[in-house]
Amino acid sequence: MKRLILAAVLTSALNAYAAERLAVTVQHDLSIARPSETITIPWSDVNAALPGALIQKIAVKDAKGNVLPHQVTNVAPLAKDPKGVGAAYGELIFQHSFVPGEKSASFTVEKIDTVAPVFAQKAFARYVPERLDDFGWENDKIAHRTYGPALAAPAPAGVTKEVLVTSGLDLWFKRVPYPIVDRWYNKGHDHYHKDEGEGMDMYNVGKSRGAGGTGIWDGKQLYTSVNYASWRVLANGPVRAVFELHYASWDAAGKQVSEIKRFTVDAGQQLDRIDSTFIYEGADPLTVAVGLNKNPSDKNQDPSITVKREGPVLLQWVEQKSNDAFGTAVVVPGAEGFTQDQLNELILAKASSGKPLRYYAGGAWSRAGEITSLAQWQKYTQDVAARAGNPVRVTLSRQQ
Repeated sequence: MKRLILAAVLTSALNAYAAERLAVTVQHDLSIARPSETITIPWSDVNAALPGALIQKIAVKDAKGNVLPHQVTNVAPLAKDPKGVGAAYGELIFQHSFVPGEKSASFTVEKIDTVAPVFAQKAFARYVPERLDDFGWENDKIAHRTYGPALAAPAPAGVTKEVLVTSGLDLWFKRVPYPIVDRWYNKGHDHYHKDEGEGMDMYNVGKSRGAGGTGIWDGKQLYTSVNYASWRVLANGPVRAVFELHYASWDAAGKQVSEIKRFTVDAGQQLDRIDSTFIYEGADPLTVAVGLNKNPSDKNQDPSITVKREGPVLLQWVEQKSNDAFGTAVVVPGAEGFTQDQLNELILAKASSGKPLRYYAGGAWSRAGEITSLAQWQKYTQDVAARAGNPVRVTLSRQQ
């Protein structure tokens, strides 16, 4: 009898332990590599499998048992949660790099007794009030910034201040994996325009669309917003940062249009995902143009610029005199063609009021050592387009 009771207790304990794991299978249909593929699971599904799970007391493991960096987004930061069901949580996020030909990978999510480690920050975004309300963001590959109303404001009498009116997106080229936005703003303008070992700001935006800014195209002219009006951070790493920039309405050939851009910045990616939602009266779609500056190189670089336009991809490869080469690109699934104006190379797509237009934008620098040729940049952007058209599929089950 004692043995039977002991066996029953052990069986119960083992079953309880088995229920503390969620099995995750991720699949896709492409043969290409998918480095740093971001995998998301609604927290409600995690909680259903692991009742009472805490974000600081879980581990995500690959098939070999290696612990993977993860984050849990917070969608309702003031939510009360007396039942411990994760009422404030949004998604569990982690990554896996699929090698060529690998079409399936397995993971587990487990409760743990210890506190999970703090993982290295690889995606980051913030408002920068110390530099005329810039907004800066980055991952472990590249950094960016854009500009707020303080930069657009005229200088007061007797005050020397830079003035720039633009909704273009800037690039900061880095060659280190750790965060540099805070470091570069701290060391100042005259330093981050030189490569002092971490990279440099050598991209030219001016009045252009920069690397991925938008506008409304009427067939002859591009109508653009000015500097962003407000911002909101929704998630801030270590794997993914998400934020929004709101642009006040502007006149687009007689129609008032406003825009909200939602940026999704994932670790390991050269291009960010951007969902632009345009708001205007009427049901007819508008033609949106996403742009790249025709003259993106810093001064005195005597650049040789190659432009490629193919399907959903618009890209540049810029060879410079002393700052090596860099690429910029915009990938627009569902693009309907290309055009240009005096300042910008443009790729066109239709968008309806209130419905997000998704595209990808960013760049790469040869001095970072990963993408060093036009052919590599073309292959990378083509793969981005292929991955956008074939997202991974996630299947969940309780592991017995």
